[in-house]
Amino acid sequence: MINHTFAICAYKESKYLENCIKSVLNQKLKSNVIIATSTDNAYIRTLAEKYNLPVFVSDKASDISRDWNFALSVSDTRYVTIAHQDDIYDSNYSKKVMDAMEKDEHALICCTGYYEIRDGKRVKRGINLYIKRIMLLPLLIKSMTDKRFIKRMPIAFGNGICCPSVTYNKDNISLPLFTEGMKSNIDWEAWEKLSRTTGSFIYCPELLMGHRIHNESTTTQIIEDNSRGEEDYFMFRKFWKEKTARRLTKFYGNSENSNKL
Repeated sequence: MINHTFAICAYKESKYLENCIKSVLNQKLKSNVIIATSTDNAYIRTLAEKYNLPVFVSDKASDISRDWNFALSVSDTRYVTIAHQDDIYDSNYSKKVMDAMEKDEHALICCTGYYEIRDGKRVKRGINLYIKRIMLLPLLIKSMTDKRFIKRMPIAFGNGICCPSVTYNKDNISLPLFTEGMKSNIDWEAWEKLSRTTGSFIYCPELLMGHRIHNESTTTQIIEDNSRGEEDYFMFRKFWKEKTARRLTKFYGNSENSNKL
């Protein structure tokens, strides 16, 4: 019985979509694969037909948080990975994640290690990558991953959890998960919300997926128009007093330059 779904969020006509599809179909542990979109078009339909994938079309206007909530809602398995169309997943991803989550009935999410894809090359080392791996170290204390302060440590100094690496346990989270109205920190806000609920954050440190950095990505565009700072401050205030939050916001903003090519 397949109990995991890759819900690929497809938007307009990404040239990387087919690579994403291939990677999730090439898993050693087979999963359901669907496409969820709010921008239905012939390009998406052609690829869906080529790989015999069902397409679910949202009737709401395109918005990242709505699109992610929609992807979760149309997935009919307990575990769901919202696959971003530009990214790829190593063949061991679903097996490793399922093995980890099935051992903890109270798991909320499972995140994995990841590498970046820049100019078609896999980049496994870098200052920001090392910092995020350090931020996630508390989740390796398996006996304490259900403790609130342990769940909050990887997200108190920034968003240490890579969104496309995450698999959700729908049985243990309330839907809709993502708050509408935010532009850049939709995932970070969701992790903070979940950190205050009963359940565990699971972490598989192996580099099991590739997160693509390119100029057309939503993250890069948000950074370019300087619209992220306010949301960063909003998030830091959930953990820190005003003065500390402002300092962290400034430092965090400088680190965002690594998302530019």
